Amino acid sequence: MNHNKLNISILSIIIIIGIILFILNLFIGSVTIPVNDLLNVFLDKESNQTISTIVFQYRLPQAITALLAGGALSVAGLLMQTLFRNPLADPSMLGISSGAGLGVAITILLTGVLGNKALSSLGILSNIGICISAFLGAVLVLLVILGFSSRLRNMTTLIIIGLMISYLAGSLTDILKFFSLKEDIHAFVIWGLGSFSAVGISKLGFYSVSIIIGLIASLFLSKILNTLILGDLYAENLGLNIKRTKLITILISGYLTAIVTAYCGPIAFLGLAIPHMTRFIFKTSDHRILLPATILIGMIVSLFCNLIARAPGFEGNLPINAITAFIGAPVVIWVILRKR
Repeated sequence: MNHNKLNISILSIIIIIGIILFILNLFIGSVTIPVNDLLNVFLDKESNQTISTIVFQYRLPQAITALLAGGALSVAGLLMQTLFRNPLADPSMLGISSGAGLGVAITILLTGVLGNKALSSLGILSNIGICISAFLGAVLVLLVILGFSSRLRNMTTLIIIGLMISYLAGSLTDILKFFSLKEDIHAFVIWGLGSFSAVGISKLGFYSVSIIIGLIASLFLSKILNTLILGDLYAENLGLNIKRTKLITILISGYLTAIVTAYCGPIAFLGLAIPHMTRFIFKTSDHRILLPATILIGMIVSLFCNLIARAPGFEGNLPINAITAFIGAPVVIWVILRKR
């Protein structure tokens, strides 16, 4: 009982920190907005039109995007680590991010070479094209992985297949980049660095609903995952359909990764590091606690990374992957040293 009270207290603190970081994301950036002006914008009082545009067109969508992306990638990583019983597993191991990159590269080549016009010159159509192609590439790889998972019982073999798909997609992407226009190669590199600013107010609704559906679906897996960590044989004796469980787990994890990668680019380390941070904080392997806690901590870390990327003094936004690596890499090193 005392342990449950402690967990509730920790979750309450995490939620408060998340609210504070979300608010900071709204008024701290290359241009700092005074607190009074920010309040006037939300209270619908007379406010500066420029400030209102900055908040509602840029900072609020970016903060929501970061919030949902952090929760989605983190819980996807937890699902992968539980499924494969591998502390270093994350969604990118299945090749989904590489598939998204291949989809973007194909779109760039078709537009730049066949149309003889840089995709980046098409403005908003460029962003829409990149999102759609990244999502289709990620989904295609996900379907291939699901096909293999229905035939294989050994999860280690599935990881190897996922890595080979990553290498194959990566090599095809490099070939396509070689034939692409210089402007589009630059656009591809920027997409690959990751950013929460690509989801504007027009795309925020679909993005948010898609992520929330995946997050809610993941929460229903808590009892199944608790049974799965006992071992396949014991889980089967309890009546769990192992093949169907693994298929659903991969589907939800891949779906969340595909959505985030399509809109934000491949974001590294969140799916790998956040589950370990959550286990360390809550000292439990109970997924009824781990799943919601991982989502919340992932949201907080993602908001913090976005805040650093837009900190005053930087021209534009720093690449999100550059920030997440500073947080995630030490956690991964710590996990490896603990397992020795």
